[in-house]
Amino acid sequence: MGRLVPAVTRAFDILELFLEGDGTLSAPEVTRKLQLPRTTVHELLTTLAARSYLAPVPEQPGRYRLGVRPYQLGSRYAEQLDLAAEGQRVAREVAETCDETVHVAILEGTDVIYIAKVDSTHAVRMVSAAGRRLPAHCTAVGKMLLASLPAPELDARVTHRELAAMTPASVTDPDALRAELAAIRERGVAAEHRESNPDVSCVAAPVRDSAGRVVAALSISVPMIRWNEERETELSELALKGAGDLSARLGHRGPR
Repeated sequence: MGRLVPAVTRAFDILELFLEGDGTLSAPEVTRKLQLPRTTVHELLTTLAARSYLAPVPEQPGRYRLGVRPYQLGSRYAEQLDLAAEGQRVAREVAETCDETVHVAILEGTDVIYIAKVDSTHAVRMVSAAGRRLPAHCTAVGKMLLASLPAPELDARVTHRELAAMTPASVTDPDALRAELAAIRERGVAAEHRESNPDVSCVAAPVRDSAGRVVAALSISVPMIRWNEERETELSELALKGAGDLSARLGHRGPR
C-alpha cells in the first residue's frame, strides 16, 4: 500500500466536516475542529474553493459551503450504482454473519421480485431464486415495502383486490393487512411467520436511496426448526444493520 499524502488527507478531512451541522463552516471553525495551523487551513480552503469543491456563502462572509463539484461526483457515482450488485454484496455479508438465507427484493405492482439472494449453508434452508416473484402481502420484504408506500399508492394496490393465500397463515383480509402495515411502520421492521412457506419465517428491513426513499428491502429467512422469539429479535437487528449498510452504499445519509 502506498503512502498517504498528508495535504490530500487534510483536504478530505475538511470536506467531510461539511457532512455535519448546517453545512457551512468558517476557517476558524475548521482550524479548531481539525487542530490544523491557520495558514494551512486557509491555503486548503482557497484551493478547494478554486476547484469548486467549496463555495463562499454570499450572505455570510468568511463562511464556506460545499460547491458544485462534490455534487457532480456524487451524481456520477450514483449513475454507476447497481442495486442488484450492491444488494448481492451486502446479502453475502449478512449471510456470512447469520448463516441463513438472505434476500434483497423490490416491489413491482402487488408483487415482490428478488433481485439478490445468498443461501444458507445449512442442509435445511429456504429454497428460492433471484428473479422469483411472490405476492407482496405474503412476505416480510413485501410487507416492508407496502408499509413504506404513501397512503394513495397503498390504496391503489390493496383496495378492491383479492389477497390470495399462499399458506393457511397468509393474511387475506385487507383491513387486517392495513393494521399490520401500520404496526410495521411503527417498528421499522417487518416479519412473517409461515405466510409464504409453511416451514419458514422471515424478517425484513427497508433499504433507502440517497433521497431517503425506500427502494428495496432486505430479508432473512429461517426454517421453523431454527426459529424462536430470541432468534427473531437477533435477526431483526441484523436485517436492520444490513439494510442500513446497503442504504449507505446507495448514498443514504440517515442512521444505519
